[in-house]
Amino acid sequence: MTAKLRLGRLPNAQQVRLTIVLSSELKANLDRYAEVHSQATGQRNDVERLIPYILESFIARDRGFRAASRQPSPTPEKAS
Repeated sequence: MTAKLRLGRLPNAQQVRLTIVLSSELKANLDRYAEVHSQATGQRNDVERLIPYILESFIARDRGFRAASRQPSPTPEKAS
């Protein structure tokens, strides 16, 4: 049985390096996700390649973030 994941095949994209620290539990879950993703898509990707797309998918589905993003930014007061 093939798992149905939100994250499909990954496009080629320009990347920027970012260093983060994860808990060992999260790293283990990400490694497992990468395995399942590879089985589901036939596209072998390591965790480092998947994380940006996982975050992008999360942000795209975050209703609170979308609502806050639609609100105008406060304009700074002008100094006299």
